[in-house]
Amino acid sequence: MSTGSAEQLEEYRRRLDQRDEQIRAIHRITSALGGIVRQQDLIREALAVSMEVVSAGAGSIILHDPDKDKLVFTHVVGPTAEQLVGMEMEPDQGIAGAVFQSGEIRVSEDVSTEAEHNAEIGEKVHYRTRNMVTVPLKSVEGEPIGVMQVLNKSDGLFTEADVDMLGILGAQVASAIETSRLHEQARLAEVIQFIGHISHDVKNMVTPVQTGAETLQFMLEDMFAQLEDVCSNGDGDAQGVRDAIQEVRDFYPEMIGIIVDGSNNVQERTKEISDCIKGMVSKPSFAPVDLDELIERVIKPLTLVAEDAGVTLSHEAGEAVPEAVVDEKQLYNAIYNLANNAIQACDEGASVTVRTRAVREGAWPDGDFVAVEVADTGSGIPDHVREKLFTDDAISTKPGGTGLGTRIIGDVVRAHDGVIEVDSEVGVGTTMTVKLPLTRRGD
Repeated sequence: MSTGSAEQLEEYRRRLDQRDEQIRAIHRITSALGGIVRQQDLIREALAVSMEVVSAGAGSIILHDPDKDKLVFTHVVGPTAEQLVGMEMEPDQGIAGAVFQSGEIRVSEDVSTEAEHNAEIGEKVHYRTRNMVTVPLKSVEGEPIGVMQVLNKSDGLFTEADVDMLGILGAQVASAIETSRLHEQARLAEVIQFIGHISHDVKNMVTPVQTGAETLQFMLEDMFAQLEDVCSNGDGDAQGVRDAIQEVRDFYPEMIGIIVDGSNNVQERTKEISDCIKGMVSKPSFAPVDLDELIERVIKPLTLVAEDAGVTLSHEAGEAVPEAVVDEKQLYNAIYNLANNAIQACDEGASVTVRTRAVREGAWPDGDFVAVEVADTGSGIPDHVREKLFTDDAISTKPGGTGLGTRIIGDVVRAHDGVIEVDSEVGVGTTMTVKLPLTRRGD
């Protein structure tokens, strides 16, 4: 073999070794980043892997904050990390700013010879940069999101192979950061939707509390007026006094109970807002629940709302309905929304009936289920509204309504692997049936 051929073969081997090293590096960073969702953890791991691969002594990931229009040292690895993290600079300042603007990798073999090098940062943290590679970080659309810098190679200058590898790793890091941001945005969207659901439920829960308090106020005012009449007569009519207070005496314990229960429900739902913001959106907690007892708890506060609307609200318990394995809080909210919506759909003189039944025989969904039916003699549901019920596109027929109540119901039913059936005729009424499997998947 000639000398030229041997040298050429050696060069091929060297390039092959470099490619193998790049593939291993990509595999490492992909494996490291694949399971990370929190952005800070992701950045830390990405920077550490990139530095290790090219034997760098320090490194930074500097991301653009569009709200401030600043480049921010988001994460730093090295002896000055604590001093640099959070430091901001203009998006066109220093080598980082130049690369952010140009979108091109820049190799600085001796930063002291480069006009754009901002020595003030190093002086502030008492760290001297000798050489450096600055890699642009771009979104999937090609928009700049920041830069990655690795500094002070431990064994000389950064090689062409190092630069190629950092370019590849920079693309991986940028992609992973974008993925992390999408996760955070999705999480924020979930939080916003969850808070919207809670706000809707809180509004409904407060209604019977307000109605009860107003009713109690009217009764007390009437009682005081009667007492004033009795006292004005001066005849010592003890029976008149007893008659004046009896109605309030009979009514107030139930009313106080409704107000207290309603307030507790509001407090519980409001606490979920706090938990949700802290990242604790609760998963369903399933346990055996007596459906008829649960419905009685729903009916109690809504009776006042129904009476105020001139609607009869009643509960018909089915025969031998077994306990259902459900999330009690979620199902309470769903039935509450169903019954409240039914009341709102009724004119004075109409009725709303909540029933339970069970079909033990057969297989789900035709059998092996418990059902809660909410039937009303209200206005019925037009076809174009019924088609979108219990979906994100749900609409309301009530003035100012949002359709959110039916979306909440749909979410709860889906979380229980159940189904909801709607039988409605405009001008006649509507029956909504929530069917829940007696045997849950995985039981």
